[in-house]
Amino acid sequence: MGETGKEEYKIQSFDSETQKLLKTALKDPSNVDLEKVANIIVDQSLKDSVFSKEAGRICYTIIQAESKQVGQSIFRRSLLNRLQQEYKDREELRTRSLQAWICYVTFICNIFDYLRVNNMPMMALVNPVYDCLFRLAQPDSLQKEEEVSAGRAADVPVVLPRTCKKHSPGGAEKPPLLCAQHLLFLLKVDCLVLQLHRIGEQLEKMNSQRMDELFSLLRDGFLLQEGLSSLSQLLLLEIIEFRAADWKMTDAAQKYYYSEVTD
Repeated sequence: MGETGKEEYKIQSFDSETQKLLKTALKDPSNVDLEKVANIIVDQSLKDSVFSKEAGRICYTIIQAESKQVGQSIFRRSLLNRLQQEYKDREELRTRSLQAWICYVTFICNIFDYLRVNNMPMMALVNPVYDCLFRLAQPDSLQKEEEVSAGRAADVPVVLPRTCKKHSPGGAEKPPLLCAQHLLFLLKVDCLVLQLHRIGEQLEKMNSQRMDELFSLLRDGFLLQEGLSSLSQLLLLEIIEFRAADWKMTDAAQKYYYSEVTD
């Protein structure tokens, strides 16, 4: 019940009618159109970065409730069909909106984390998730500056939070200014690293060869990619070391990467 409370709280950004629909789906799924519910959740996940990180928990609850109530999987089938549709159109989505693309990657990784078959991650999601992470790590993805959001000038300065003196230009105390292009690049790196922290270990167990290939790409990006910001380099180095330590954060790494952030 505690988990359900959290999920209900996460739907407060919807209008009252949609909130009512989702609350019913969470508790009494047989009384709502579950295909419609699946589409509402996916649509919101593609435009709301906060919701995309939490939607897996909502989906899990609805799936469990439907299974217990009627022994069916209409919602899961509808959800996976919609995910497959967005996956097929991912390049179009990526070209149209970088923000929606990042939200989609976050969402599908979140679903992979929550959905289980016989207590194992869904095999059908393994390659789509890998493909999305590989796309974030490709050199052309990292360099494609024209993905700046429509209506936002490429030279608009953006203030990023200070990470630490060591990785700020000239050891500056104040936050570095980055243009919108660099911010969008950083968003992609940050999304990739966050998802690997969350599901990397599970994903590697399902297909270790593809994880090796992904990290070979990340190492090349860290060592050879031109134009990486110091923060992006830090993020890539941290995830490379995180995997090398068997997907665990060592005390030394914790101190190096995170202690200085709060200094």
